[in-house]
Amino acid sequence: MPVTDQPRVRRPGGRSARVRAAVLSATVDVLLDGGMEALSIGEVARRAGVHETSVYRRWGNRANLALDAVLDRTRTEVPIPDTGSLRSDLSALLHHAASFARTPLGALLLRMAVREDLAEYEETRERFWHHRFAAGSAVLGRAEQRGEVRAGVDHRLAFETLMGPLHMRLLLTREPLDDDFLDGVVDLVLAGIGARESSRAEPSS
Repeated sequence: MPVTDQPRVRRPGGRSARVRAAVLSATVDVLLDGGMEALSIGEVARRAGVHETSVYRRWGNRANLALDAVLDRTRTEVPIPDTGSLRSDLSALLHHAASFARTPLGALLLRMAVREDLAEYEETRERFWHHRFAAGSAVLGRAEQRGEVRAGVDHRLAFETLMGPLHMRLLLTREPLDDDFLDGVVDLVLAGIGARESSRAEPSS
């Protein structure tokens, strides 16, 4: 029976996705083991089981690699909520952020945030927070469309106001991050940015 050529079926994700996942996982492992000083393309490649050239070709340098690895992990552990309600969205954002801060990677990011001797990673830190601010802005943008946010609210300032008390306790006062505290922060932010009932937009027909 003749053998006919069959089109090769591409598996979901494929080798490129597997390599990326292995490299990002290895990057997080290196960061957790030794911090930013220990991060090197060679060590990440060794742990991921790939060639260094593959890592350099895709990420270029270790700062880009660290950013991609941390953002990939935070997208999973601090997802952008879309519950249909501003209160529950803000609550989910803050509670997820508090939970992530208690993880080893979250604790490492906090330590990095207050260091001033990592000039190589300064742009990386700025890009990381740019992504997180964009996530918060997406939540507020949807709430605006639903008429839950008063006109003229500065999205970045609102997001900083939501997250500021969390980092105050994590970095300075070391007070507990219990549900009462986190819910109280959400209530305070809503009191400042929420639209009054009389001014909410009528639902579109």
